[in-house]
Amino acid sequence: MASLTNLTDEALIALDTLTGRAASLVSPSLRLGVTGLSRAGKTVFISAFVHNLIHGGRLPLFEAQKSGRLARAYLEHQPDDAVPRFQYEDHVAALLNARTWPESTRAISELRLTIEFESASAWGRMLSRGRIAIDIVDYPGEWLLDLPLLGKDYAAFSADSVQLAALPVRADLSAEWLALAGTIDPDADADEMTARRLAEVFTAYLRACRQDERALSTLPPGRFLMPGDLEGSPALTFTPLRSLREGRARPGSLRAMMERRYEAYKTHVVKPFFREHVARLDRQIVLIDVMQAMNAGPAALADLERALTEILGCFRPGSGGLFSGLLSRRIDRILIAATKADQIHHTSHDRLQAIVRRLTERAAARADVSGAAVDVLALAAVRATREGTVTQRRDELPVIIGTPLAGETIGGESFDGETETAVFPGDLPKSPDALFDAGALAGQSRAIRFVRFRPPKLERSADGVTLSLPHIRLDRALQFLIGDRLA
Repeated sequence: MASLTNLTDEALIALDTLTGRAASLVSPSLRLGVTGLSRAGKTVFISAFVHNLIHGGRLPLFEAQKSGRLARAYLEHQPDDAVPRFQYEDHVAALLNARTWPESTRAISELRLTIEFESASAWGRMLSRGRIAIDIVDYPGEWLLDLPLLGKDYAAFSADSVQLAALPVRADLSAEWLALAGTIDPDADADEMTARRLAEVFTAYLRACRQDERALSTLPPGRFLMPGDLEGSPALTFTPLRSLREGRARPGSLRAMMERRYEAYKTHVVKPFFREHVARLDRQIVLIDVMQAMNAGPAALADLERALTEILGCFRPGSGGLFSGLLSRRIDRILIAATKADQIHHTSHDRLQAIVRRLTERAAARADVSGAAVDVLALAAVRATREGTVTQRRDELPVIIGTPLAGETIGGESFDGETETAVFPGDLPKSPDALFDAGALAGQSRAIRFVRFRPPKLERSADGVTLSLPHIRLDRALQFLIGDRLA
C-alpha cells in the first residue's frame, strides 16, 4: 500500500485519524464502507441495513437484537458536510411504494445511523454508554479499481490496458479503439481533437464491456464510466496508447499530453478519493453480482476474480496496534457478499457460497489481506421471491416465485413486469471450478439462467402493521460487520 501514498498523504491521513480517534472517545463511531461493482446492489443493501435496524426487522442471527439488548436505532446528521447524504428515504420509497429498484450508486455518499444498546457484560455496562454511530460510506467499486493506477506510470497503464483489450472476451468490443490507436503516432504533435476522439472510442469500449452480455468488471479508469462533474474535462480526455517507445515523451507530443492528463487524473481524482474516504474506513463489505457473471460465462467470472483481487489490494487490512491505530486506520473485517441469492432456491445457496469462497480465497491470497478477518456470504438484502415446488413429469422441482422485471426472458418467454411466475433457475454445479472452465460448462450453460425480479409486496402482521423488508442472511452480515461493537 505504500505505493499508493507519499509522505504528505500519510501525514494528512494520520492527522485525520488522530482527530477521529479523539472524537470517538466521547462519541464512539465506526466507519463502514459499502462498495461493489455496477448493479451489485449497494443502494439496496444500505437501505435494507438501515430499514431493518430502525424498524426492528427479523434478524435472528444478529445477537444484539436476538438477546433483546438493542434499544433503538435512528438516523442522525452525518459528520462530513462536504459529502452528499445517502438518500435513504427516497430509496425506501422506491422499494416499498413503487416496487422498483432504486437508482445505482453514481458517486460517493454517506449516512449516519446511531444505535443504542445494552452491553452484554456488567463491566461493559459500567464503562460504555451503550451508544455507537455507524457512518455508512457508499462508493462505486469502479472508483476503487482506479487505486492501483497510483502505482503505475503511464507506460505501464497503457501496456496493461492494451493487454486486457486483446483478450478474446473483449476483442470484438475493443476492435475500434485498438484500430484507431494503431493509426496514431504517440510522438506526433499533441492535438485536442485526436485526444477527444480516442477518449470517446475508449470509453465506448469500456461501457460495452459492462453490458449484461459480457458483464466484465475490470474496467479502469472508473470515472470514464461514472464521470460526474468531470465529464468533458481534460482530466478525462486521455487514453492508453499503443507502441510506446522507451524513454521520456517528446515535449509537445500527443504522448506527453496523455501522460500529463493521466498524472493529473491520479493526483486530482484518485488520490483524494483514497485519502479522504478509503483510508478512513474501519470495516468493509464488497458486494458482487455473481449471478450476472455466471449468466455471461467463464470469462466474466475470471474477470470478476481479477477485479476482486484489485479491490482487495486497495484496502489497508489489519487490526492496528494501541499506538499505530491512533495515526492510521486499518480495516479489520472484510465481508465479500454475493448478492441476489433470492434468484436461486435455498438448496443451491451452499454452492453459491462455495463459488464466492473460491473467488475470494484466490483473490485474497494475491492481494495479501492478512491481518483482517475475511468472510464470504450469499445474501439478498431485499428478498424479492419466495420458494415453492412444481410437479413436472412426476418429479417435484424446487422453484422460486416472484414478479420478473419487464423485459426479462426465459426460453423465449418475455415478462411484462406485472405477472407473478414460478421459475426453475437450474442447479449450480457441485464444483465451483466447473464454472470457470468453458469446456466443462458448455453442456449446461443454458441450464443455468437467472432473471431479475421486482421488489416484493411487503407482508402485514395480523394487526395490520407493515413488516420490515424481507431478506436472506442480512442478519449474518450485520453480525459480522458490527456485532462485536455491540457486545
